[in-house]
Amino acid sequence: MASGIVNQSISRVGVTEPFELQVARDQITGHSTVLVSGTFPTLGTSQATVWNQGGIYVYPATAQVMVVASSSANDAAAGTGARTVVIQGLDAIYNEINETVTLNGQTAVNTTNSFLRVFHLAVVTAGSGEAAAGTIYAGTGTVTAGVPAVIYGVYTAGNGSTACIWTVPAGYTAYITNYSAGYGNAITAYGTAFLAIRPFGSVFDTASQVRVSNGSQGWITFNYPIPVEEKSDIEIRANSTTASANVVAEFQIIYIKNDGAL
Repeated sequence: MASGIVNQSISRVGVTEPFELQVARDQITGHSTVLVSGTFPTLGTSQATVWNQGGIYVYPATAQVMVVASSSANDAAAGTGARTVVIQGLDAIYNEINETVTLNGQTAVNTTNSFLRVFHLAVVTAGSGEAAAGTIYAGTGTVTAGVPAVIYGVYTAGNGSTACIWTVPAGYTAYITNYSAGYGNAITAYGTAFLAIRPFGSVFDTASQVRVSNGSQGWITFNYPIPVEEKSDIEIRANSTTASANVVAEFQIIYIKNDGAL
């Protein structure tokens, strides 16, 4: 192509593009999407949230300043591993926030913001290793060898941030379009994945579930997406017929500003 010539297409202004692509391109006011995924390599017979710490995820009761640290000293401002990490979540009134933190190895670094929810951690910059050298944590309490006493977010080298949880921001309604789960075990077995929703001020209940045989994936797509009101928590939980199963899960959401909030 000759220098200075711009490749023209009517799709540049969204005239012929599908609605879903226009939302992904941030061309539809008040509409956003999110894909949430998680994994747990040692799932047992008790129901657990799909995240790499195991057990049922416990949410902060109030917005907290997070301490951020790594299991490796190389994840630091001048280290060979991760240097900065971004934390995505919600503030005290359920508004979306994110903050970039410069790591200091196993030494805790406090966030400037207080987080009521921690959704996702992502490495922004890294040294010569071009990746995190250790496991990066966000949580509260005393930090020991880079691990906070209470953990709300985890980033692992190779897997990234792997907690299958999300909360609807204030002023929005979310619509769950689909979810899936994959299951594996060394012996013949099966797992069950549960789409769990906790409306604001209420308790978790199962909205849908799928049973997955060993070495396979279950996928549920909703012809009519499930609406979830603002400030509600959503997560995937799972259990297994045997111990030490590996499960991965994800769900996708479009969330739209409520009338009067545009």
